[in-house]
Amino acid sequence: MTGVRRRLHTLRAPAAEAGMSTAEYAVGTLAAVTFATVLIAVIKSGAVKSALAGIIQAALSIAS
Repeated sequence: MTGVRRRLHTLRAPAAEAGMSTAEYAVGTLAAVTFATVLIAVIKSGAVKSALAGIIQAALSIAS
């Protein structure tokens, strides 16, 4: 295909493939919520809390 024909072919692509469908939005939302839940569980763990507290204390002591 030449460059012009290729561009015309992409312009004529079916509208159904132009964006996400409702099912894809649902799966994407579910994945985001699952990731957020796991992230919150990790952040609330004792090891991460103490590590973050150490980092914050070190940063504050350097700034002083």
